[in-house]
Amino acid sequence: MTPPTPDAIRGAVDARRDEIVQMLLDIVGISSVTGNEGDVQRWVATALTGFGLDVDSFTSSREEIADYVTHVGEQPSYDDRPSVVATRTGAGGGQSLMLAGHVDTVPVEDRSKWTFAPEGEVAGDRLYGLGSTDMKNGVIAAMVVPRILEDLGITLKGDLLVNTVVGEEDGGLGTMSTILHGYKADGIVITEPTYQRVGIASGGSLVFRITVTGKAAHGANRNDGVSAIEKFVPIFLDLLAWEAERQRTIMHPLYDSFANKFPISVGKLRSGDWASTVPDKLVAEGRLGFIPGESMEGMMEQAQARIAAVAEQDEWLREHPPLLEFFSGQFVAEEIAPDHPLTLAMLKAHKEINGEDTEIFALTAGTDARLWIHFADRPALLYGGGVFHMAHQSDEYLEIEPFLNSIAVLTQMAIDWCEIA
Repeated sequence: MTPPTPDAIRGAVDARRDEIVQMLLDIVGISSVTGNEGDVQRWVATALTGFGLDVDSFTSSREEIADYVTHVGEQPSYDDRPSVVATRTGAGGGQSLMLAGHVDTVPVEDRSKWTFAPEGEVAGDRLYGLGSTDMKNGVIAAMVVPRILEDLGITLKGDLLVNTVVGEEDGGLGTMSTILHGYKADGIVITEPTYQRVGIASGGSLVFRITVTGKAAHGANRNDGVSAIEKFVPIFLDLLAWEAERQRTIMHPLYDSFANKFPISVGKLRSGDWASTVPDKLVAEGRLGFIPGESMEGMMEQAQARIAAVAEQDEWLREHPPLLEFFSGQFVAEEIAPDHPLTLAMLKAHKEINGEDTEIFALTAGTDARLWIHFADRPALLYGGGVFHMAHQSDEYLEIEPFLNSIAVLTQMAIDWCEIA
């Protein structure tokens, strides 16, 4: 069979434009905050079944995930949180490809800050709504590719799989569940919002908790007490100094252009019970970033050593050492090579559709690609039509044309990677 031209692929996508945009509005309109993804996954499974794909829906248990909880985090509940895999079986002889995306979103923190409806609204060339960029557009793109192939009358040699997962925002439960249930492919493209760039590296992160002990006293006699807040200050300043030191001394070609490739952020502080009492305890929680080539265990050891060094310089902290703990899902850093066959195929597919090259890039954030690379030994990268900087923002939006174009590119990628039978 003669491969379809880029114009034919774009035309097939354009022919379903209204339907695709409506699908995106529909899925954005289904609330799926992390932990409550059941309704949206049933919608996904029903749609994929209607597209003629073989659909499997499955959940994981606490026991099944127990050995991997360090990487995906403790879950309040595993009930009604299915992952979905739909398969378009190939004729045989080609490589398999999985298009994957997460359906869960962060919550709407303050609805008054939204100009447009978080449940989805089209205004001009943008579609607004919670999850429109991160990353329900990528989920719809993955779901639609098999349908575009049907419209074009194309049978692939290799299998094409569509995987929609839960729990990505807090660690990656759904992707780990997919791996543990035996699903895999020769290449995985996660349709995260990359604005049609090819993401081949994702940063690692450790979620930490530092507990500092002080001594309570009446505020009028503060010298009789020891403020846990004051004792935390030198620890915090040293974390920032460590961040700056790492920025100057550790290099990586994909990260050296970042203003901060090793972000250390303290996002939560709790201290004190009464305004006129010297606080005897402070708990700080935050995130420590690192890059490919650095190990999770090594970063834990370095963080412990930094805090211990600060404590050694203070008489009170020497006798009452701060407690450092790591909790929630911890993200290992990952990357595949710029010249990996999956990278080259993705770059080629983009150029075939657009007539020009796109760029390779890296993220300081962690993604589910790490789980495929580290636990399934499968290459994974990111490519999608959303705008990453709008993730987790009020008035989150998606630009419709790049989104539709990403579907054409992903269709081309499936044709190139899996081959036409």
